[in-house]
Formats: sequence, structure tokens, C-alpha cells
Amino acid sequence: MPRKSTTEGASTTRRVVIASVAGNMMEWYDFFLYTTAAALVLGTVFFPSGGHPLLGTIAALAGHAVGFAARPIGGLIFGHIGDRRGRKAALMGTLSLMGGATFCMGLLPS
Repeated sequence: MPRKSTTEGASTTRRVVIASVAGNMMEWYDFFLYTTAAALVLGTVFFPSGGHPLLGTIAALAGHAVGFAARPIGGLIFGHIGDRRGRKAALMGTLSLMGGATFCMGLLPS
């Protein structure tokens, strides 16, 4: 089996690093957007309470905390899928779940 030259290995490593940084930036941007929306809008829209408006904001941010805490669990599940079936299957699964969740949010009446 022919060995890769050092320039090919460096190019591959560079592509992997750039793709990883881009994916991580998009993920943190998504968390930033949800946090901003939860603090400003989502509490009053999805959690109207007869009491103090702070309770709706806390409930919206609690949803954010659940999503943040679920990240390692998803990493374990989709890491296992990636090891067994390949990275493409894991990527397609995560993209399908995120797309389905986004579609369902678009169906909400408010």
C-alpha cells in the first residue's frame, strides 16, 4: 500500500480541522441564538403564566439547559453509530433529526 506524502497528510489534516471548526462554530451560534430568543421572546410566547413573567423566561432557559445537557448523550449514541455504520450514517441521522425538529417548530401556531 503506497504511503501518503507529508503534504497530502497535512492537507487532509487541514481540511478536517477547518470542517470541525466550522461545525463547532455553527453549533455554538445555534445555542447563542436560542439563548437570546429564550431570554427575550420565548418565555412570553410559549410559557405564558398568570404570575410573574420571569417564570416563563426561566422555563425557556430550562429547555436550553436540557438541550445542553443532552449533548454528551447524543455524542455517545451517534459516536457509536459512527463507529459501527460510518460517519456518513451518523451525520445523516443528526441532520435528519435537526431538520425534523426545525420543521416541527415551523408548524407551531405561534
